[in-house]
Amino acid sequence: MNTELLEALNTLEKEKSISKNTLLEAIEQSLIQACKNHFGKADNVKVNINPDTCDFGVFAEKTVVEEVTDPVTEISLADAKMMHSQYDLGDTVNVEIKSREFGRIATQNAKNVILQKIREEERKVIFNQYYGKEKDVVTGIVQRNLGKNYSINLGKADAILSENEQVKTEEFKPTERIKVYILEVKDTPKGPKILVSRTHPELVKRLFEAEVAEVKEGIVEIKSIAREAGSRTKIAVWSNDPDVDPVGACVGMNGARVNAIVEELRGEKIDIINWSENPALLIENALSPAKVISVLADPDEKSAMVIVPDYQLSLAIGKEGQNARLAARLTGFKIDIKSETQAREAGDFDFYEEEYEEYPEEENYTAEYEENTEAEEE
Repeated sequence: MNTELLEALNTLEKEKSISKNTLLEAIEQSLIQACKNHFGKADNVKVNINPDTCDFGVFAEKTVVEEVTDPVTEISLADAKMMHSQYDLGDTVNVEIKSREFGRIATQNAKNVILQKIREEERKVIFNQYYGKEKDVVTGIVQRNLGKNYSINLGKADAILSENEQVKTEEFKPTERIKVYILEVKDTPKGPKILVSRTHPELVKRLFEAEVAEVKEGIVEIKSIAREAGSRTKIAVWSNDPDVDPVGACVGMNGARVNAIVEELRGEKIDIINWSENPALLIENALSPAKVISVLADPDEKSAMVIVPDYQLSLAIGKEGQNARLAARLTGFKIDIKSETQAREAGDFDFYEEEYEEYPEEENYTAEYEENTEAEEE
């Protein structure tokens, strides 16, 4: 038994997740390459390796001839008879090759073949591992700055957090642990190139899946997400179980679940609203925390007119139009917001009072880190 080789292969298989069979194939190829370097050719060379004991033998298939013209592929009848008396002209003889007799260059080349195969397999294993995590969230450790980018260590590979995928208000220090969304994994000659994001809306969705058991199990669905990274996110949720409140499930006891996500996103506000198949009700919920008097939605044109109390107009629109903008992205509707006074002056209010159907008020939720809706309204 070749104990040293067996232990080395078992260690590589355990630490680098490279199968022993793959390594044995690499050794076989390296021995054939060594024979080629030593003898000039190796078409007739065979390698036998026992996968259980790692004992191996190298043999050259030679034809028995009367007079040898090519010692690499031929053997004289006299020499063949010395090996076994039954050999005759034209027979094929397996002649053992002593690999220890190979020259330094042949040995070095064989070693390089094995190392190259190990590197290739290691890159392949790492690529497959992270390719399977594409479009998912992982925890990484900030390594260093690469200009305006960050290098994030994900365990067995480093990822790149580019400037375009960073939240402008976030700054990281080396050794800091952060969660990132894997955008893409590319296979390159130097190993897998992993691109990650902190701004992608799916990052929020994955965080809710990890934090809220009902979302992970599919009881509560996140129907839509609209995000302005670092500032505010709106998500619309729906429950497949009438006994489960989707907003309450995402909020958690005393806001524990959503606050954990807010903290991971460095204080980004999160509005959780109830999804509705009725576009008018969905738009009303999407404008939360603002209160709405009436909504007239046109599903064909994907547009809606919303009337809000005068004192709620600034809150409905939001700072620099953010609340209305996110509501439009969340619902897919172009939303025009008017105050009650503006609607009456335009002569629209009576029409909306007649057309708008009242719905039970939905309980939506806004998770905020430092500020509250009252401060924003002011």
